[in-house]
Order: sequence, then structure tokens, then C-alpha cells
Amino acid sequence: MQEEVLSPDDRDFVTALGTGLEVILAFDAEHPRMTLSEVATRTGMNRARARRFLLTLHALGYVRKDQRHFELAPRVLQLGYAFLSANGYQSVIQQILEDITRESSESSSLAVLDGDEVTYVARSAAKHRLMAISLAVGTRLPAAHTSMGRVLLAQLPDDELAAFLARVELTPYTDKTLTDRDALREAILTVRRQGYAIADQELDSGLRSLAVPAFDAHGKLLGAINISTNAARIPVETLTDTFLPLLQAKARLIRTHVG
Repeated sequence: MQEEVLSPDDRDFVTALGTGLEVILAFDAEHPRMTLSEVATRTGMNRARARRFLLTLHALGYVRKDQRHFELAPRVLQLGYAFLSANGYQSVIQQILEDITRESSESSSLAVLDGDEVTYVARSAAKHRLMAISLAVGTRLPAAHTSMGRVLLAQLPDDELAAFLARVELTPYTDKTLTDRDALREAILTVRRQGYAIADQELDSGLRSLAVPAFDAHGKLLGAINISTNAARIPVETLTDTFLPLLQAKARLIRTHVG
């Protein structure tokens, strides 16, 4: 059943709340610190309006201010932790991700689909770094080019998947990035059939990842869990032969213990 979603012109839609969240989401790996003018440009609002929202977020502790620059404060992480806590599986998921890292010596994460991106809501990081950007709770990445994104897209009904494919911008991040919509659709349908996804250096050269869906005891989709590896160290065969059984076993464990 599809959820009813308010439109911005609905009387019950709180514009100020939506704008405040838009300001928070304007900060990302490429824009960790911004001036007032940069925030205004990124959000499409005038300087006076951007200033009011930034100062309000600063007063609430979600933004830090250093002379002319603004950046997110650690309190923003509470939003991600609140998601896990409200759904009652924070400690279980975190422990399972840490077990995956311990058993594979690789990083593992849980992400959910949010629009055309995936958002990291839990993570266990290995010691070695995989990408130029730092991955953490709250990180957003394009769903089309990540293993977790494709796993989650494969769970969508056909009409929602078609709408996604029609609107998504397919940016060529590397020479391996799938930018053909028909090819991407076939890749997602393959994931739907086989139950797992591998993204091989499509988002970042050298980054190879594997993901499977995670459900609770009632069959509700919680998100996708993955293992991220360095392509120079880990061949695709290791993903399928060694890491896939591990991830599938942990997904079954989640289904047993959550819900």
C-alpha cells in the first residue's frame, strides 16, 4: 500500500520544517563547510532566509558557526540514531555489522532508500579507507550506482522503479558507471531475481561492494546491508564465494532477531 504524501501546497504541510531539513541536507562530503552565500545558492533561497534558518539550526545545536563559515554539528547524528532507536533495532544491527567486519576484515553498512539516494543509518568501518570521501551515518550516495541502492531499488514495485529510471540523473563517476537506462534497468531486475547486488567500481575507482536486503521477522524491509572492499585486494569471486554467504547468513540473523 502506497503512503499518502502531502504536497507542499497542502494546509498541513509545514514549510519551515521542510526548509530547515533542506538546509541540513545541503551539507555533504563535497560541501562540509559553507558560507551563508553558498548555503543560499545550494538551497535556492535568498540570503536573508538562509541566514534565519542557519542561525536557528545553530541555536538548536545542529549547526556550528566559525566566523563566515557554517558546518553541521555532531548533534545531527542524533537524527540517524533516532531512526534506528525508533525502529527498535539499533543495537542488534550495529552488533551484526561489527560481526561482519570482524569476520571479513571489511567495512559493512546498513542503508535505506531516500528518494534517488541511499542514506547510511548504521556502519562498521574497517581500518583501511576505501573512498576519497568519508562514509558515516548520514552519508548519502546515488542509489543507481551502489550495491545497496540497487538492492533497494529491486524491492520497488514496477511502476515506482519505472518512475525512478525516468527521472534519475545518471552521472558517469568512472568509466565503469552504468549510464544507459535500459542497461541499469536490466541490472536492477537481475538483482531482483538473484537477491543480491554487486557494484564494481561504478561510483569510485577501486571500490567494489556487495549487498543483500535485510528484512525483519514480519517481512518488512529494513534496508540493505553491504560489504565494501578494495578492488585491488578483493576479486569479484571472493565477493560471491565467500562474502555473499556471510551476508546472507547475517541477513537471516537480522530477520530472526528484529521485529
